[in-house]
Amino acid sequence: MNSNWLEWLGYLASLIVLISLLMSSIIKLRWINLLGSSLFSLYGFLIGALPVGLMNLGIAIINIYYLVKIYNASAKKDYFKILTIEKNSEYFNHFINFYKEGLNKFADPSRLKAKTYDVSFYILRNMVPAGVFLGSKLDENTLEVELDFVIPEYRDFKIGHFVYEDSREQFLDKGYNRLISKSSNEEHIVYLRKMGFEEKVENGSKYFEKLI
Repeated sequence: MNSNWLEWLGYLASLIVLISLLMSSIIKLRWINLLGSSLFSLYGFLIGALPVGLMNLGIAIINIYYLVKIYNASAKKDYFKILTIEKNSEYFNHFINFYKEGLNKFADPSRLKAKTYDVSFYILRNMVPAGVFLGSKLDENTLEVELDFVIPEYRDFKIGHFVYEDSREQFLDKGYNRLISKSSNEEHIVYLRKMGFEEKVENGSKYFEKLI
């Protein structure tokens, strides 16, 4: 068999495994690593290196095992709850400090701690604090979403649907039937559109609006 072709297969498998380790999402990591380890296993068997082939076959099987566990767990109904953030909450400050690297993409963590918000709450998923929502009153019926942050392990849109669809009374009870968000982060814009926000332009400024 052409040795150059096999060599490139080995390089490709190595690159895919390397890329998998850069994923913050466990599901993405498992899927990409499954692909990389499967190719590495094939590469090992094709060049007659049984230890390489068998070891990577084992890694592929382990990835499949954990993916099945993850999807079986996801199929079960999650328990969500909103918990109001108390003023001068020590836990809130710890949360912001712990996730400040990820938060920097969306807001200034130091400013978040210094400001008082009209609507602020944690989103618990199976009793784990999985996200934070912060909003400021723009007018009588409009709330500006200043932060809607979910920790990497739970970024599968379930929390977003819980906040914006299942818990819309959280906003309506306070008189807000219009939510707006200003964002230039492409990842966040994709999320906003999935949550039903529509792009608007006013006085040359772009923002995203959701009516509830």
